[in-house]
Amino acid sequence: MTFFRPTFRHPELPPNAAGYRRQDYEGGISTLCAGCGHDSICNAIIQACFELALPPHRVVKMSGIGCSSKSPAYFLAKSHGFNSVHGRMPSIATGANMANRDLIYLGVSGDGDTASIGMGQFMHAVRRNLDMLYIVMNNGCYGLTKGQYSATADKGSKSKKGGINELESIDLCELAIQLGAGFVARSFSGDKQQLVPLIKAGLAHKGLSFIDVISPCVTFNNNPESTKSYHWVREHSEATNTFDLVPFQQTITAEYDGDTVQEVALHDNSVIHLHKHHDAPDITDRRQAIDNLEDHKAQGVILTGVLYINPDSADTHEILHTCERPLNSLAEADLCPDGQILEAINAAHR
Repeated sequence: MTFFRPTFRHPELPPNAAGYRRQDYEGGISTLCAGCGHDSICNAIIQACFELALPPHRVVKMSGIGCSSKSPAYFLAKSHGFNSVHGRMPSIATGANMANRDLIYLGVSGDGDTASIGMGQFMHAVRRNLDMLYIVMNNGCYGLTKGQYSATADKGSKSKKGGINELESIDLCELAIQLGAGFVARSFSGDKQQLVPLIKAGLAHKGLSFIDVISPCVTFNNNPESTKSYHWVREHSEATNTFDLVPFQQTITAEYDGDTVQEVALHDNSVIHLHKHHDAPDITDRRQAIDNLEDHKAQGVILTGVLYINPDSADTHEILHTCERPLNSLAEADLCPDGQILEAINAAHR
């Protein structure tokens, strides 16, 4: 058995704007269970990076431990990568980002890796507004250890084993909004039409972009009574809005009638066009975003789409006033100032 993809592709498939073909963003063949939602998320990441024409060698993919953390092997084979200890991906990503701010950081984690053992790491990466896209593949269970409930499993949800979860769940999107993430969204692995533009918008946003993707575990948590199953999510989800991401140097020509359109400009001059109901809450209002999540949760509805965005958020480098050059490019002369510079620094603190 081979774990390498076939190299043949249709000769007339066009490259993207940077000259890369879709296969340049692919990875190895997945070893996850057939039908696993994580594979759909991997394909959405591949498609989003291809459409954004990101140079694969400029992307750094980070992960921890778990089914989800295996998935970086299945996309962006030509990018940098690091698989950390369980729950410690955010601190590894922070160190890498501090060393080289010029790369594009993509963190992939699971509900156990983030909401349980990695909760402390996740919270501090968010409050620092680290410039990265953080994706949680959320299936509500620990797939590697036979399907026990994770911290994101909804209270009252029933697993395939028959037990009902009696504990309150952790809503990672609400937590991310409260802690200061600049971009927060939720999606479903079975909704590629929504997920691909969400990933593109998250990559374009400067600061921490968080996407919670409900990704059913077909082995342990895909029965109809589970709130993380394909059937339940399709029957109980509601999108906050539909939207387009218009990358910088592209134009949008379509016209939209009826409902309102909210335009949000990102740091790189890309623009998000949100098409929403006239009475929908303002997603740039932090309080309204949390209230909207709670209102839908009380109705037993999963809210998907862009939940909150702060177009004026400052990332870690802006907060800490780091130098413009990547730290890994600084030479001894840059790091060891002469006597006059040291004297000026000391004088400033007197």
